[in-house]
Amino acid sequence: MEFLIYHRTDEMPPRPIAIGSDHAGYRLKEVIKEFLLAMGYNCVDFGVDGECSVDYPDYGIKVSEAISKGEFERGILICGTGLGMSIVANKFPGVRATLCHDLYTARMSRLHNDSNILVLGGRVLEEDLACQMVRVWIETPFEGGRHESRLRKIRAIEERLNGV
Repeated sequence: MEFLIYHRTDEMPPRPIAIGSDHAGYRLKEVIKEFLLAMGYNCVDFGVDGECSVDYPDYGIKVSEAISKGEFERGILICGTGLGMSIVANKFPGVRATLCHDLYTARMSRLHNDSNILVLGGRVLEEDLACQMVRVWIETPFEGGRHESRLRKIRAIEERLNGV
């Protein structure tokens, strides 16, 4: 697969992106890592290193915890359908993991939800579409405005449930 090279115009180097998958998402994760590199981004790979069967929570926890602690601004998780990783990731305070299946949901997850983890299904997405979704997700800013008050309500729920 060949990638178009995107030239970043901002002066600050982009922050690294946390990425992780289970065995079902391994191949797509490797493609996305190459795509991110071509875009000028570095990523920190939290695993897996092959297609031997593993438990997706073990890898979803690693990326989600790093996002929750503020060690990374953004992360990408991939499993077979994306469903399992979504469930795991959204257990962590401050994580807004969004399972996306097309360019529209990838864009809206950032624009309206300020998504900080993109979740993809390695067995349900074609590589080209997944890469374009990553591009859209990275390049789309949070719109703020009326959406900020909705995120405040989500944070209030997290604080109440976590006894903060």
